[in-house]
Amino acid sequence: MLKRILATTTVLALFALPLMAQGHAMAAGDEITITGQVVDLNCHTTNGASGAAHKACAQACAKAGVPLGILASDGTIYLPVSSKPGDPQNSKLSQFAEAQVKVTGTHRFVSGLHTIEIKTVSAAS
Repeated sequence: MLKRILATTTVLALFALPLMAQGHAMAAGDEITITGQVVDLNCHTTNGASGAAHKACAQACAKAGVPLGILASDGTIYLPVSSKPGDPQNSKLSQFAEAQVKVTGTHRFVSGLHTIEIKTVSAAS
């Protein structure tokens, strides 16, 4: 009986190895500082809406869950992300909607998407 239990446990452990290998490995990133405008990604990419006249709309969209992004001076859009699952980032940026910010964090470029894991954010001077 003990041999059967040990054999079954061994077989199950061998089947579990590939599953453990599928864990989410964090992609390496580079520490960067960017300066850019916080934009409502939906309105900016579909309607071209941005700027001071769009601030109230951007804040309302952010509150409703539409992601905010950072439009850098070179035209690159960075999507704020977190290494913690289910950790929305809009709260870090909504007060700066449609304004210039200086952000430091970890930049990753994965599948054609620029992301930044924000460490600090402040109004750009």
